[in-house]
Amino acid sequence: MIKGSITALVTPFKDNSVDEKAFQSFIEWQIDNGTHGLVPCGTTGESATLTDAEHRRVIALTVEAAAGRVPVIAGAGSNETTVSKAYARHAKEEGADAILVVTPYYNKPNQEGIYQHFKAISESVDIPIVVYNIPGRSVVDITNDTMGRLSKLPTVIGCKDATGDVARVQGLVDRCGEGFIQLSGDDPSSLGHSAHGGMGAISVGSNVAPKAYSELHEALLKGEFTKAKSLNAKLDCLHKDLFLCPSPAPAKYALSLMGKMEPSVRLPIVPCADSTKRAVEAAMNRAGISY
Repeated sequence: MIKGSITALVTPFKDNSVDEKAFQSFIEWQIDNGTHGLVPCGTTGESATLTDAEHRRVIALTVEAAAGRVPVIAGAGSNETTVSKAYARHAKEEGADAILVVTPYYNKPNQEGIYQHFKAISESVDIPIVVYNIPGRSVVDITNDTMGRLSKLPTVIGCKDATGDVARVQGLVDRCGEGFIQLSGDDPSSLGHSAHGGMGAISVGSNVAPKAYSELHEALLKGEFTKAKSLNAKLDCLHKDLFLCPSPAPAKYALSLMGKMEPSVRLPIVPCADSTKRAVEAAMNRAGISY
């Protein structure tokens, strides 16, 4: 089952190409430190600036490195339905366990358009779909009623909610059922999301502190909220400071300090400012991360 601490993987670059060796080594480190699942080619993976060939290669590298030990939820989102369908089919061919499909961005579809987008993808290939709702980036929001409709599609198994609104959880339980997998896409509110009934998070912070985030979400899944609150307090600044500059620049800077990869990002993302670097270092210290 998809649950717990699921890392929205950054994509390492070297000389403006995907650093395949660093990427697979990074995945191994993630798994060794308890990460419960992997999401390649999401927003944090700079999917918007990966070429089609790079996108497909990153999915293949992730599936190969994971080797069935944890679920791989491959990013297959696009604002063009035909492109999402093609990425979904490719993810299936490579052996991904599920796909993450973001609400179409820029086009600003209405609720019926959103439903038809996901329906077309669902009908194109038999692979589990996690619906990604992030109105802060896509402009449009998936209403609880529309998510209820989507949950009736045979391959839609859950959602990643990056609205930060934990009150949505019960509303989605009412419409989608207890078996619908609800994942937070917002580290700062993931504790509250889990308390309301969420099953984990697709996390940016777990790129930098996979063990700590794994422990946090294992405590949450067990209902050990006093322990989880204490663990979350150590991570609170990391949750937030990895977004002081556009992501994933701060996360990549942190990982460069740890020797995991170069801090390189692709335009229009730029390296983080010195003030952000200092804040990230302080957040890492608070979280007990060695570098």
